[in-house]
Amino acid sequence: MTDPVTAPMTAPMTASVPPPPPPPAAARRARRRDRRVYLRSHPLLFALLAATRRRPVVRLGRTVLVHGTEAYREALTQVPLDRTAPGTTGGAAAELTVGGLLFDQDGAEHRSARRALAGGLDTAAQQRIRPHWQAVLATRIPDLAAGELEIVSLARELAGVTAAALTGAQSCPHRLAHAAAEAAAHAARDHLPGLRRRGPDAVAATVAAAARLAALLPDAPDAPDARDARDAMVAVAAVNTTVAALPRAVAWCADAGLWPTVSETTAPRLAAELLRLTAPSPLLPRVAAADTTLAGHPVRAGDRLVLVARHAARAHRRGPADDPAATQAVFGAGPHACPGAGLARALLADLLLALAPHHPVVTRARVDRRSALPGYAELTVRRGRS
Repeated sequence: MTDPVTAPMTAPMTASVPPPPPPPAAARRARRRDRRVYLRSHPLLFALLAATRRRPVVRLGRTVLVHGTEAYREALTQVPLDRTAPGTTGGAAAELTVGGLLFDQDGAEHRSARRALAGGLDTAAQQRIRPHWQAVLATRIPDLAAGELEIVSLARELAGVTAAALTGAQSCPHRLAHAAAEAAAHAARDHLPGLRRRGPDAVAATVAAAARLAALLPDAPDAPDARDARDAMVAVAAVNTTVAALPRAVAWCADAGLWPTVSETTAPRLAAELLRLTAPSPLLPRVAAADTTLAGHPVRAGDRLVLVARHAARAHRRGPADDPAATQAVFGAGPHACPGAGLARALLADLLLALAPHHPVVTRARVDRRSALPGYAELTVRRGRS
């Protein structure tokens, strides 16, 4: 699966306070629905991960499953990683573009690229982008007053305008979001553990999807290839994490009865907690570049590491996570943490604030079995009782 490269900054709001917890029965209802998203999108994979989750590190042949929060952080910050190996995020990034991306770099090159990308996601940039998604909310949310609202299409529109603002693309946000989702879905098929091998037709389809995405992105006269690569990475990350995360967070709020708790002071903390609970990018695929150890377990060069962000974030447990490392886990760790974490939290907080007065309830939900990240193909809500 692709990273949350990612993801759907904390919006300029008053000081954040935690919302009150939902009643236990409502929380269980929310968790049950969200768990079905994982089990119906990739049933065998997530059944395996659930069966092994009680052990921090589990070896299955040349694949190492990493569940524990500390082991997860150690894998991202201390284990030498092969940044371009097939089946990793870096490998997929290189496949989708000309390479030279944040995910397939290391050392000084990686640090320089990360600083450049983070600069485009700082507070000033966030405030420049925020009006774009607020305009979409102002147009779409009133639909709830008269009937129903389909949240996946709304999330795709929000993702498209955000990706366009981040990359400077002048193309239609709907087309940009569709192309980014299609490119990620093709590339992600090589990320999942299993015996399936990709044939030449699958590779050709991935290349074609990448070309369609690149055609919607702007060129830079001095270095068009490098600009295309960075913008493609940003678009794929922003669109796929946003489309996966927002509908699941809305469904969780509706099922858990959280709408009365949403306010300008609680929304930022609630957004961060919902992203932890749903873990939109549940797996980070990596490959070890050298012999080492991980949480006391030997790791050999070439071993495939499946870093289970969902379990590192303790999203599978019933109680809230007081450990900041668990809350951060959905965005990676250390030098490989997602620089778009703040943007993701701010967008979700604004969506929650826009929906809360309507107290939406879910009327239809259908899991997407083809997307790069576990999510919904359809999530329709109607206005509830205040």
